Amino acid sequence: MDTTKIPPNPNKKRKTNQNPETTFLINLQSCTKSKDLQTAISLFESALSQNLRLSLHHFNALLYLCSNFATDTSAKDSAIDYGFRVFNHMLSNKAVPNEASVTSIVRLASAKKDGDYAFELIKKMNKDYNLVPRLRTYDPALLCFCENLEAEKAYEVEEHMGSMGVRLEEQEIVALLKVSSETGRGERVYEYLQKLRNSVRCVSEGTTKAIEDWFHGEKATEVKGVSFDEGLVKEAVLKNGGGWHGLGWIGDGKWVSKRGSLDENGKCCCCGHQLVSVDINDAETEKFAESIAGLATEREVKANFSEFQDWLEQHADYEAIVDGANIGLYQQNFAEGGFSIPQLDAVVKELYTRNGNKWPLIILHNKRLRSLLENPSHRKLVQEWMDKGVLYMTPHGSNDDWYWLYAAVKLRCLLATNDEMRDHIFELLGTNCFLKWKERHQVRYTFIKCNLKLQLPPPYSSVIQESEKGSWHVPILINNDESSQTWLCITRSTVVEPCDKAKALENTETSENGHGLCWNDETLNSCNS
Repeated sequence: MDTTKIPPNPNKKRKTNQNPETTFLINLQSCTKSKDLQTAISLFESALSQNLRLSLHHFNALLYLCSNFATDTSAKDSAIDYGFRVFNHMLSNKAVPNEASVTSIVRLASAKKDGDYAFELIKKMNKDYNLVPRLRTYDPALLCFCENLEAEKAYEVEEHMGSMGVRLEEQEIVALLKVSSETGRGERVYEYLQKLRNSVRCVSEGTTKAIEDWFHGEKATEVKGVSFDEGLVKEAVLKNGGGWHGLGWIGDGKWVSKRGSLDENGKCCCCGHQLVSVDINDAETEKFAESIAGLATEREVKANFSEFQDWLEQHADYEAIVDGANIGLYQQNFAEGGFSIPQLDAVVKELYTRNGNKWPLIILHNKRLRSLLENPSHRKLVQEWMDKGVLYMTPHGSNDDWYWLYAAVKLRCLLATNDEMRDHIFELLGTNCFLKWKERHQVRYTFIKCNLKLQLPPPYSSVIQESEKGSWHVPILINNDESSQTWLCITRSTVVEPCDKAKALENTETSENGHGLCWNDETLNSCNS
């Protein structure tokens, strides 16, 4: 019999007796997963009787579980009572709350309809504990004030959110819009419609109802529109990038709202208003251009890019910029492929024709340009571009992406490229204005059997739009499907574009989205007048 001792395995986990605090936490986590509030409360009582030393993790697990039952009718009262008891015990034990702790207790305070205490907690967490609240922290207090029609207190919460850099989303904007609507604050309703326009593209059904409720109510009719000079309104629309002026309510009288569709060019079938393609405003454009220039000078030879900026100041009358490399190399990944000068020439000539015989600016890297000049069959055309001053050569070591992007933004003109602009240099710019700018300015292209087809920016943008006459058009998201687009048309009863009755009936019968039913006798009569 071999009596040799087997050495212990150092990697084998030894069974150890768990301490009471660990056992308590494991059991508590089990209650959280199974949503068992009563057992969690019993565990907490047992922990107190044993004088267990509870950590922040223990307290947060209990607070989170209690806050989850704050809206449960059967368990709401006990959840609120025990939640506050846990929080008070936490503070008495000198445990410093974190953002999760405060968010849970704010939810409980709001469920108790005590928005004041909830908001005080938020301010205290920032002042005393140097904690930065998040949107989820503010939501319960903000929504509590809105539901209680305490508009001024809700506005105070919104102001505090802004000071902390917390951005409102659709739910919060709609809550503020509703409390403003129900308390008759017309100027605030206008403000939140503008914030909604700036934050979301297509609104939900719930948001649509909140908007309809305001315009259908008497308080909306009572708000007198401000009289503005027509030129001032048009100037504001142009400055803001189109689609809104932001000056305030325009016109007087009853509001009429209908749901309908647009034709392929963006004309509303209900009122005849032409929607537009919305651009970023002047301030955003300047900030965007400065951001590109700042990043470019960090990563390029500063003198090279500064020279381009100075050159562009002296040649600022272009209406289109061409990404030469992107077009010349399009579909050239085959054995005989190279740089296709005919493709580039076709795009340049098409843009020249479309822009009233104005040449676009072609951006090409100097290495690419030299190889084209060395080719006898290409030299003449390239030299013509150079002689006309429509070709800019980016210097050695530079990334021409910075050049064509900056030029297109700075000159507020079209950009011909299929580049989706998803590379790291574009990620540096962020997405706040970038996507809106791309939609409005990028011209895509295809070559089918050597025939060019340009895809220009869409004739209108699917975003909330405010017309120069004070009307509103709101895109509605139905069942999360943007392809079946319905629009809410809101206009004064005196503002309806003249149109042909037969055309109106045709729109009703042929509406692809089935929303032609927005036409009724009232609309047809106004169109026929």
